[in-house]
Order: sequence, then C-alpha cells, then structure tokens
Amino acid sequence: MRHVALFGTVLCGVAATPVLAVLGTAAARPAPGPAPALTRHAAPAGNAAGPRGPRVVEYRGLRIPVPAGWEVHRLDQDPARCVRYDRRAIYLGRPGPQPDCPARIVGRTEAVHVQPAGVDPASRTAVRGDELATLRITPTVDHEMSLALPRAGVTITGVYGTDPARLQRVLRGAQVTKKWSAGPHPPEPSRTDFRRETPVPPEATAPTAQDKKWVRGKGFDTCTAPSLATMNAWRPSFEVTNIYIGGAARGCAQPNLTRAWVREVREMGYRITPTYVGLQAPCGSRPQRFTAKNAAKQGRKAAVDAARKAKALGIPEGAPIYLDMEAYDIGKPRCRDAVLRFVDNWVRKLKKVGYTPCLYSSVKSGIRDVGRATGISKPVAIWFAHWNGKAEVYGDRYIPDHWWHPHRRIKQYRGDHREQHGGVTLTIDSNIVDGRVY
Repeated sequence: MRHVALFGTVLCGVAATPVLAVLGTAAARPAPGPAPALTRHAAPAGNAAGPRGPRVVEYRGLRIPVPAGWEVHRLDQDPARCVRYDRRAIYLGRPGPQPDCPARIVGRTEAVHVQPAGVDPASRTAVRGDELATLRITPTVDHEMSLALPRAGVTITGVYGTDPARLQRVLRGAQVTKKWSAGPHPPEPSRTDFRRETPVPPEATAPTAQDKKWVRGKGFDTCTAPSLATMNAWRPSFEVTNIYIGGAARGCAQPNLTRAWVREVREMGYRITPTYVGLQAPCGSRPQRFTAKNAAKQGRKAAVDAARKAKALGIPEGAPIYLDMEAYDIGKPRCRDAVLRFVDNWVRKLKKVGYTPCLYSSVKSGIRDVGRATGISKPVAIWFAHWNGKAEVYGDRYIPDHWWHPHRRIKQYRGDHREQHGGVTLTIDSNIVDGRVY
C-alpha cells in the first residue's frame, strides 16, 4: 500500500448461459515483472465473447460468465500470479506457495477467486447451486464475502469496491453444472520444521524477548504474507515483518496467512506488526472512503473488525494493531478533521476491545496531523512512511523527536523494490524499527 498518492478448462460456444450485466472496467495496470527466483507462465484469458453471449469459464463443477474487460487467471498454470483485489479479475485454482506480489496495494474493486473446497479453514456460508441466481450480498465492513459450494467442490471469495451489487451480479450469473467428485484430496505440500533450520539468535528464543513490547532491528513489509520457506530464508537478515490482517482496502489475498503461519514465524524469531487497511480519508485517492459524517462510526467499526481478525490469527490481546491510513490532501481542513475523528474513535474502541492501537501513515499527512492534534485519543505507537532512504527513526524534519518516544516508532524509509536473501527474491518496502511489535 503505497503511502503516496478467480479456471480449469475453457469452454467455447456454451449455449444458454445467463445474461450478465456488463460492468464498466477501469484500465488494468501492468502486472508486476517476474521475480528472478520465480518462473511465470502465460495464462489463457478464456474464450472470446461471441454472438451467443459473454465469455464463459468453467472450473470443477462451476461455470461463470466473464464480464467484458475482466481478466481471467488460471493459477494452476501460473502459480506465481498474485491474487490482486485492485483489478477486475477471476482467479481460478489454488495460489502457488509464493505469489509474486508488489510490496503494497491499497484499494479494491470487484474480483472473484474460485479454488478447491477445503483449502481455506476460515468459516464460510454454504449454499446450494440454485441459490446463486438469487444470491444477495450485503455490505460488510471489510468489503468481502465467502461461499462454499459443496456440490461444485469449490469455495468462492469475492470482494467489491464500493457497491456489493456489482459483485452480486457476477455471482448470480454463475451456474453449478454437475456434482464434483475428485476422489481423495491430493496431499498437501510437505512442511519443513523450520524451527530446526532457522539460525535464531539466542535472545529471540528466550520468553522475555518474545514477550517484550518493543524491538529494535530491520524490518520489511510486502503485500501478501510470504511462504514459510521464504520467511525461513529471509530470517537471518530481518527481525521484523508486517502482515495485513484485513480491511476494506487491503489489496492482496493472503493464501499463506493462518494461525499456524503466525505461530511458526514467531517461533523462527520474527516479531510482527499486524496492520489493518480500512476505509481511507475522504480526500484520499482510494475509492473505499469514510466521510466527514460517518468517520467516528466507521473508526469504531474498523477497530472491532481488526480485533476480530487478529484473534482469528491467534494474535493475543495487548498486541499492537496498526491502522493503515494512506496519504491524503493536507490542504483540506474538513478532510483532516474527519481523519482525526476516525483515528480518535479507532484508538478508543481498539483499547476497549483489548488491543494496542497504533497508526501507519505518511509522515507529511496522517502522522503529522495526529501528532499536532489536541483533544483526541492518540495511537500508542506510529509507523511512518518517509522514503528518503535514511534508516533512522529520529531526526526527521517533519515530526519532532519527542513525539512517540521512546521505542514507539517504525520508519518505512524505502518503497517498492526487489531484494534477495537466502536465494529468494521478494518485492518489499524497507523499515527500520524501534517500536511496538507482536
């Protein structure tokens, strides 16, 4: 999330497909370039639309008409493909162990991910195939829904930008074509006991170190949580990693992020900064926004949802959760006041539900505005973005050193770039840490 600023075989000529409302499509940005350590394969985009109706793709026992302008990506043929929520796309299949994602994506549009049933332990609403035609998607705080279709042998994750009706039209056009029977489930990839292989410093394994509320060291953040193998390879170079636990503007899927992932990464010796990417400022550049009128209410709702997401990942009460508030137009006082109300209510509500409220933002907007403000509840710690290349948490000309001092600062000092550690390449942002972590 920069601080500036879903199949198998494709069918041709399928008859009697449902009529689907064609959605407007924003221009798609180019996909990120391949990582040196990863191989990317071209993914067929589905059959072309013809006079008999829109394109149709089929995966297992499900058939979906594809709206005009949408991308289709088959993850079985393109396992490094990043499942992005900022593009109108259908993703089919199980993601690979290490998606090639940008460092940060903030913001969502309509997207659908269909994958084999049972790959995600999260709770889902089970529906019959004939219920899709009348499916009703109600707004949610995280702009996301999930369905299990046992007859088709799939689960569906859908996200939307600002209006769930657009996603609803896509899913209502889908049809269950047959009962799926694939026999025994394929074995899961073998898992290595990384705890035995990772060179963890003695102090990181001591209970006092992992219970300590703050830490100093090098950190990185990337859009989707890396595989455990990658985390293992990168551990000698970093002490801290970030995870995006949820929110209406979280731009990447998180196929690796589970309770087990969190536990094992911490056992490697990492400390974690859980981050929630909720609604953004009224004068920000993302479409998912709160307003001057509902800022307080939305701040409280974001805090409750963030706490729920953290608990689901096994992150205990008392741990920090960082609210990601991207840069906004500081020249608009009404917008700034709305941001302060949102942050004030985020902080107070998150404390009530048992977590430590923290804030990520640009040093020139959210951090400076909250630091200067009076009469509001302030975050316990900050993570500020200033891409000046200086790995220093103090001495920044935009914020005084006595703000959030001591051990309550993280600085993101370099943006989207590629690094290789332990023979594995990722696209990351770089951080220097002297602050609150889990």
